[in-house]
Amino acid sequence: MKTLAVRIHGVNDLRLESFELPPTGDDEILVRMVSDSLCMSSHKLAVLGNRHKRVRGDLALDPAIIGHECCGIIEEVGAAWGGDFKKGDRIAVQPAIIVEEPGAAPRHWAIGYSYPFAGGNAAWALLPGELMKNGGLLKSGADNFYSGSLAEPVACVIGAFHAQYHTSEGSYQHRMGPRPGGSMALLAGAGPMGLAAIDYALHGPQRPGRLMVTDINQARLERARRFLSPRDAAAEGIELSYVNTGEFRDPALKMRELNHGELFDDVFVFAPVRDVIELGDKLLGHDGCLNFFAGPTDTALEASLNFYQVHYDSHHIVGTSGGSTADMEEGLNLMAQGKINPVFMVTHVGGLDAVVPATLELPRIPGGKKLIYTHKKLELCAIEDFAEKGKTDPLFAGLAERCEKNQGLWNKEAEDYLLAHAPDI
Repeated sequence: MKTLAVRIHGVNDLRLESFELPPTGDDEILVRMVSDSLCMSSHKLAVLGNRHKRVRGDLALDPAIIGHECCGIIEEVGAAWGGDFKKGDRIAVQPAIIVEEPGAAPRHWAIGYSYPFAGGNAAWALLPGELMKNGGLLKSGADNFYSGSLAEPVACVIGAFHAQYHTSEGSYQHRMGPRPGGSMALLAGAGPMGLAAIDYALHGPQRPGRLMVTDINQARLERARRFLSPRDAAAEGIELSYVNTGEFRDPALKMRELNHGELFDDVFVFAPVRDVIELGDKLLGHDGCLNFFAGPTDTALEASLNFYQVHYDSHHIVGTSGGSTADMEEGLNLMAQGKINPVFMVTHVGGLDAVVPATLELPRIPGGKKLIYTHKKLELCAIEDFAEKGKTDPLFAGLAERCEKNQGLWNKEAEDYLLAHAPDI
């Protein structure tokens, strides 16, 4: 059968193209993709091309479908997976795959980077057997598709929290996770991934006592405050504050002052910027853990760390890239229970035809997550602009009405309306 998908052929060479999928093999599963959330990692893939670590061959000869924050419905199940999945199952994907072969180093491939027939920005995709063997195909219990697409970025945040560690007093035994009841700072934390981290810190199982979120964009901070307010945090027993570090000559000094004169136990860096990394280092208290969450494109990115403090004050640093299957399962369960609600990450919606320009320009498009519906033809549009566009386009008028009833957020009713009324691609 034919599919329509966005594939990468080289550096900044993304193409929306129609091509033939091979028949579903015994070890494969055919999925009708419905939604995919654009990730900055796909932009980095476009910038790096063959130099990206997860590209497995020459993209000019073997292009790969991009997109890995995807949700869809199973259309056909190979014989090997008939006992685990069935046609009609709604699924989400944990894209990272480790392929191990005798006598060879493990290969780290991923849906959306490494496969010619498997990726989120596609109408139909053929999932390889190694994805299921790695436990990377998960059933989504949500009644919508956007939750499945947001499960992967949420899993990245959960994985980062799990990677934090501290030592037990008087020993070097590691205790995994943020310090319970401690002080946590999310630097450059008012973007989409930072919002997911705030939500998880407030409502997940590993909660700080104080949480400070910084950014240099006041509009982002105000939007974060609107949906994740200090008042709501206080109801969870957490002191939450938002700080625009661009307003202070010495952000580290001001943040310490606002943190009751104390340094922080856990610091997360959400921007691959030297000054932000070094600010994080200055904020660490005794046995503090710095998590470099942001993925850089600069392979020579460097920053200064105080190694006197590493030695005498037990500072340590971790970095994470993606989440595990267990992290995604935790995120899906928390969403199903209503404990976390990552939908406020979404600020734009579009169709498959919007993927190429949006991915190439992603760092320059304001707002949070750009949610793509892969069987639809629809220009990328900010939710806040629906009402204006609705003056001349009844589709956007209907979307605006449904989002306005939900505090301006994307929701199931709006998704159902889009799937029923937006033009097919």
